[in-house]
Amino acid sequence: MISTSVLYALLSLTCAGVNDVVFKRYAGKDRSRGGYVFGIGLIWLILQLAYAAIRGIEFTLSDISLVYGFAAGVLLTGSNILLLESLSHIDASLGSTVYRLNTIGVVALSVLFLQESLGWVKVLGVVAGIGAVILLYRPGGHGKATGRRFALFFALAVAASLLRAVYGVVSKAGLNQGASLQTLLALSALCWVIGGFVYSLVRENRFRVTGKKAAYASLSGVLVFLIVNFLLLAIEKGQASVVIPIANMSFAVALLLAVALGMERLTLHKIAAVSMAVGSILLLSLV
Repeated sequence: MISTSVLYALLSLTCAGVNDVVFKRYAGKDRSRGGYVFGIGLIWLILQLAYAAIRGIEFTLSDISLVYGFAAGVLLTGSNILLLESLSHIDASLGSTVYRLNTIGVVALSVLFLQESLGWVKVLGVVAGIGAVILLYRPGGHGKATGRRFALFFALAVAASLLRAVYGVVSKAGLNQGASLQTLLALSALCWVIGGFVYSLVRENRFRVTGKKAAYASLSGVLVFLIVNFLLLAIEKGQASVVIPIANMSFAVALLLAVALGMERLTLHKIAAVSMAVGSILLLSLV
């Protein structure tokens, strides 16, 4: 019988995979990325505040929580904007896999800045993760980008993954120093609101609310809220070393859903790459 913690991790995984495909659907047309992120953050913030109120959770506005909360929020906002930009020209399976392999970046940064050890098992995990990306890196075989244009948008996906990795390390450092988890989440959502609005004005020179954009933002806002909170419930009821790797395998759901919707084809390269990515995350999660 499946445990409650694993069930919550699977729910987080499913929501993340669905959201990656929604991201790809939205980014596939010329729409404002900033406005989308703004709407997602607004829905997430409203739901997070309501959830905290229902559960009687108080927010701690200490200096540590505010500093780390805003730092983590800016990093997470930036990573998702870059992910959206990359998905405008590459397949959902590639963008999702590269983004979820941020575990490699977390390991590297933890070794460099948190003095954590690097054993041969983790080295194998890094090699497997790099192998998965190499298998997926096929200019001309993803979306509408080819050659240098493909390389550019692939680089954006890698940058998004690296920012997501830094976000994880910064969040961990903040929690280690006593930052409030709920405050970190609320501030991250707020950063999405602010960051999305600024990006739409400065980078895109437009901010316009439409019915379709609001629908996409509402759906992703609910999904992001569920992704985060299902994962927190999983960690609360189980071992982080078990549930986090499960939740990080959402790229498999993104691939299957994208194939089912006719957005991309299922190939041996993609099957092999996803298998290697799963192996990478499992190896990197071993203590």
